[in-house]
Amino acid sequence: MNAPTVCDLEAPAPAPIATPGSLAALASLMALAACGGGGGDSAAPSPAPTPAPPPAAPTSAEASRFLAQASMGANRTQIARVQTLGYAGWLDEQFALPSSGTRWDLLVAAGLSDISYKNTQAGFDPVAWAKLLSAPDTLRQRITLALSEIFVVAIDGLIGLGWKQFTAAAYLDLLEANAFGSHRALLQQISLSLAMGEYLTFRASAKANATTGALPDENYARELMQLFTIGLVMLNADGTPKLANGATTDTYTLDDITGLARVFTGWDADLAGGNTKTPDFVRRPMTQVASRYETGAKTFLGTTIAAGTDASTGLTLALDAITTHANVAPFFSHQLIQRIVTSNPSPAYVARIAAVFNDDGSGARGNLRAVVRALLLDDEARNASLAASTSYGKLREPMLRFIGWARAFSATSPSGAWAIGNTGDAAKGLAQSPLRSPSVFNFFRPGYVPPNSALGSAALVAPEFQLANESSVVGCINYLQRAVAGSIADITPDYSTLTPLADDAAALLTEINLVLAANQLSVATIAALVAAVQTMPSGTDATRRNRINAALVLVLAAPEYIVQK
Repeated sequence: MNAPTVCDLEAPAPAPIATPGSLAALASLMALAACGGGGGDSAAPSPAPTPAPPPAAPTSAEASRFLAQASMGANRTQIARVQTLGYAGWLDEQFALPSSGTRWDLLVAAGLSDISYKNTQAGFDPVAWAKLLSAPDTLRQRITLALSEIFVVAIDGLIGLGWKQFTAAAYLDLLEANAFGSHRALLQQISLSLAMGEYLTFRASAKANATTGALPDENYARELMQLFTIGLVMLNADGTPKLANGATTDTYTLDDITGLARVFTGWDADLAGGNTKTPDFVRRPMTQVASRYETGAKTFLGTTIAAGTDASTGLTLALDAITTHANVAPFFSHQLIQRIVTSNPSPAYVARIAAVFNDDGSGARGNLRAVVRALLLDDEARNASLAASTSYGKLREPMLRFIGWARAFSATSPSGAWAIGNTGDAAKGLAQSPLRSPSVFNFFRPGYVPPNSALGSAALVAPEFQLANESSVVGCINYLQRAVAGSIADITPDYSTLTPLADDAAALLTEINLVLAANQLSVATIAALVAAVQTMPSGTDATRRNRINAALVLVLAAPEYIVQK
């Protein structure tokens, strides 16, 4: 995938990266071992099979590239950890890490549960950024961010009951708690969360009223199918559209939306006696108001829930029917690959991950830990020789460019305030900020194609390019320049690993290229950047810091960094 033109630099020529030892090769060696003939002593003993060599430890560049996909950002400590444990071992260690605490508890600790904050968003941005920039369970944070861009809720759309900051924090905490769990359990909790009920307006949805003509709210029923589970058209197991006489087939109709909407009537906030003076109710699952619930039959997607079925059972039956739809595995797998690895995964890659979604090897469906593991260890993720293809890779989200820099150099907030704020302003910020999507379609659509572009001509999608325009490209790099210089609130980077290298421009840029860009900047690009930094004074603490700032901004602006390969 080609990057937006920020400067005229030669395209990278990455060296092929060795892959771990192959289980298939080991199986072949085992199969070659003769198993002894039948009959007496005449058969010669079979030679012992030659054991396969252990997988080679990842190089530092391989480890950095892996972390660009699997974490919130690489740094020297994590690079060394991946080299020591290997890819699978690092994943196992991350899966085993305890949760790094909740955003909810951070809000409470800051005193924001006082009634005076009920009708504000105070505190949400700080707790969201604190987790993204500093939580040690970096894989869990990466998957939580990806899930928040698939199952979208935005804080500005949480209307009706106040306590927006707590409702948004509870939703992110919900996603984080389920990041390595069951897709089906996650969908159940999302469907009962007050955040989703408010955002997609089905909280307090009521059964049809023949007198007024009012009908059940259809928002969640529609988006649950279109965006969260099965998509618009029937799919093959590899995510490609199923064709009948050359045409696609719709997954659902208006009647399906209408029928499913009846399931989501009667659900409302669990006020526990009407108390909204504290935010506790916003993280409780919604409860039923019987007088608003549609008790009649509900038919959708070829399923009928019988009249008289209680609301909780009806919800469970509806979600069971949806999540066992054949589209769910390829639809979800494709989107998760896009958020983590590449915008245009091959059908074979999607099929392999969808197969793990359908069966994790023990018969379990929707095991997100198994899906994440398979997705990151797949050859299409790990084989860096694929990066030479112009169709491979993804544009780094502006948030991830900022977070990657912060993680690489252990940025802290000495005051503990993490006062980064809303960075959604395209001209002055990142055109993106946690849980501040402009719509349920996320900051960018999975199938977005830049108009009148070479990507469109090549039939490639480029979701993140939907954020790239004249204003946001300049705004992002200006924001990153301020961050690098330590001018965003009290966010303070630690450049102690770079300071000893600062007088040597080549050594400085080589280190930054490794940690931030996994050595993806080409020799020609590095030479151009070295030449620029060499023109700057050196030899003092102040001049070294200036060189570090300049080198970092030049790398962060380089197209070969902006496109994650």
